[in-house]
Amino acid sequence: MSIVKIPYSRGFVDLEVKDTNLLGVLESKAHHFKTEDDQETIVRKALESPISSPRLKDLAKEKNNIVIITSDHTRPVPSKITLPILLEEIRSGNPTADITILIATGFHRLTTREEMINKFGEDIVNNEKLVNHDCWDDKNLVDVGILPSGGKLILNKLAMEADLLVAEGFIEPHFFAGFSGGRKSVLPGVASGTTVLANHCSKFIASEFARTGWLEGNPIHKDMLFAAEAANLAFILNVVIDADKKVINAFAGNRVLAHETGCKFVTELASVKSIPADIVITSNGGYPLDQNIYQAVKGMTAAEATANEDAVIIIAAACNDGHGGKAFYDTFVENPTPQSIMDKILQIPMESTIPDQWESQILARVLIKHKVILVTDQCDPQLVRDMKMIHAYTLDEALKMAYEIKGQNATVTVVPDGVSVIVL
Repeated sequence: MSIVKIPYSRGFVDLEVKDTNLLGVLESKAHHFKTEDDQETIVRKALESPISSPRLKDLAKEKNNIVIITSDHTRPVPSKITLPILLEEIRSGNPTADITILIATGFHRLTTREEMINKFGEDIVNNEKLVNHDCWDDKNLVDVGILPSGGKLILNKLAMEADLLVAEGFIEPHFFAGFSGGRKSVLPGVASGTTVLANHCSKFIASEFARTGWLEGNPIHKDMLFAAEAANLAFILNVVIDADKKVINAFAGNRVLAHETGCKFVTELASVKSIPADIVITSNGGYPLDQNIYQAVKGMTAAEATANEDAVIIIAAACNDGHGGKAFYDTFVENPTPQSIMDKILQIPMESTIPDQWESQILARVLIKHKVILVTDQCDPQLVRDMKMIHAYTLDEALKMAYEIKGQNATVTVVPDGVSVIVL
């Protein structure tokens, strides 16, 4: 019997699989990456030697209005470490700068004060100027132009009016943008709902290039690069984290070249060879990425990439925040089958993209080919069933269900953290 630790909520749960069934465990090397430096030192060294850019403290000189874009409550960016160092770097070059921290909520709900304290710490929340981006607040948005795709580019006014625009984030594989980080701080981070909808249209989501770990030819990435340039994103700090959400590397400097350097590092660590199986077990990496079903679709795509035809996918995700998007939920409630959802979405033109359509499209794609068992003891089981999935309270219960579907001799592949790998 093999025991594999699976991230779940703020901890881990043990998965027991018979050795006769288990084919392999696909895990990013980032989870076992060792570095001699502590997290703060890694971040400081990146800022001291930026890639293809002057130091941030030099860029900040004589800039009166500086905006730092940071990630929201759904992203495990270790801002308690990174933000104080970023602020220190800026103020060492310009002690009197007016600094606004703009929370890149993208298409998500606004971050609460409690979530801000949890993410940034009380000192920053109490003493710095923090603003939630609201993608539907027209008075705080400005029309910037047209994206390469033809969609409208509308961005947060604070970001566009900044004398110096900086962004922090983290780089991990992303299931349709290729990688997180870099340009994603702007689009979808501080873009209008209209712009996000255009960028996430069904045609782009269906592209063979809009896949995990893929940037070249990716139409979604192309729009994002354009948006970051239009916003004049001058400097980025992106970190790479391990399974414990600890910083193992950092990349700072030019918005394109620093990000690309970080993506290459992640590719080397995260790439794993597919081991197709009848049952694939994964997670969404635990908190904060497993707070809702919307986010959990990401982990499912890693399992999808190493699943036999008609395989059963098991994903452990707390989903304590429910479905994560009303339109996403309603799509599955109002349509009889995943195939009917897919057929309907593929007929929707870019300019008519509806909220959460992209997540519905990808979940439907997975469900057309696979039964999905969602393991959670923090979410209403009926909600899971409403979204065309099977509910289980524990991994043991889910695995028993899967064996009943696929047979007691079914092969099993485990992807402990589905959002951390690029399955080749």
